[in-house]
Amino acid sequence: MKVDGIIFSNIHDHNISELTRIRTLASVPFGCRYRLIDFPLSNMVNSNITNVNIITHYNYHSLMDHIGTGKDWDLARRSGGVKILPPYITGYANPTNTLYNTRLEALKSVNYSISQMTSDYVVMSDCNVICNIDLNDMIKDHVDSGADVTMAVKRMELTPAFAKENTLVFSSREGRITDLLPYPTNFFGSADVNLNILVINRQYLQEITRDAVAHGYTSMTRDVFVKNLPHRNFRTYRYDGYFACISSFEDYFKHNLQLIEDKDMFNSLFNVEDRPIFTKVRNSAPTYYSETSNVKNSLIADGCTIEGTVENSILFRGVKVGKGAVVKNSILFQDTIIGENGSVNYTLCDKNVVIRDNVTISGHTTLPLYVDKGKMV
Repeated sequence: MKVDGIIFSNIHDHNISELTRIRTLASVPFGCRYRLIDFPLSNMVNSNITNVNIITHYNYHSLMDHIGTGKDWDLARRSGGVKILPPYITGYANPTNTLYNTRLEALKSVNYSISQMTSDYVVMSDCNVICNIDLNDMIKDHVDSGADVTMAVKRMELTPAFAKENTLVFSSREGRITDLLPYPTNFFGSADVNLNILVINRQYLQEITRDAVAHGYTSMTRDVFVKNLPHRNFRTYRYDGYFACISSFEDYFKHNLQLIEDKDMFNSLFNVEDRPIFTKVRNSAPTYYSETSNVKNSLIADGCTIEGTVENSILFRGVKVGKGAVVKNSILFQDTIIGENGSVNYTLCDKNVVIRDNVTISGHTTLPLYVDKGKMV
């Protein structure tokens, strides 16, 4: 049985536009040393999926730099491996020459690559989902049930704000999907949430793509799944582990800091036996802690220099915290510098930000502050 993977790198860029102005959602940093693409990519590699296609949109230079040859995921192979598919790789894939907004439009844009697939099944995943899922078990469930499509779902208590950013899935006791409710505006209560991870028969995927091109379909949920519920075998796969969905900048900030606050969350992502999360390895020097440093309850990557106070924060590689500086409840991306006696609280500083000496900036737990890449404050 051969399985291919498809990862959508840009579908949810608008969710955190602050961070995706210069990069794809897939290459947004997360959790001290990772990128969001590391989760779906590692999930596939851990399930022996060694032919992975990443569909891009725009601003994917940092994604290409991060993935490289794929050797850090054991995907530097002569046959298969990881492939980055730029948009509209054929002249006829998109005659209107417009960028896609949905998964189905993204699949149409790489229709030629999909038509050349010879695998039995295809696993598709978005990049706004943070989880460590056993795709082998999901694929086995898909094969055993004889389904055309199997969607990963999780039962959750929903607020209207969370529900309107997700697709709700309703199914029978046997697991057959009976209805889909995309992005409801006034739903609250308990429901199954689509994790944007699915297994699909390769031949059915090719059929869907051809029909979408022929009929101008744009939405996978509305134009394909909802219309074919009575005729096709769509089923659910229940996932009970940790799951986070990045639907806003506040969500992104909150889920990062949860890695510090919630040890169960951290363990369910990074300490699962036989399912590690891989990322690009950089040979940085160890972090230096001076005699004046004071670090509590934080995640700090290699190559940092800490001379001040760091509490409840996440620091990526190469961050420098000056003497007398205080960093609390914040996320500092690579090579950010906090000057002497500076103060940062509930703030996300993008790469190469400089907070000068004696400067204080602060957001709030409900409204974290964002400092753009390369800015000096």
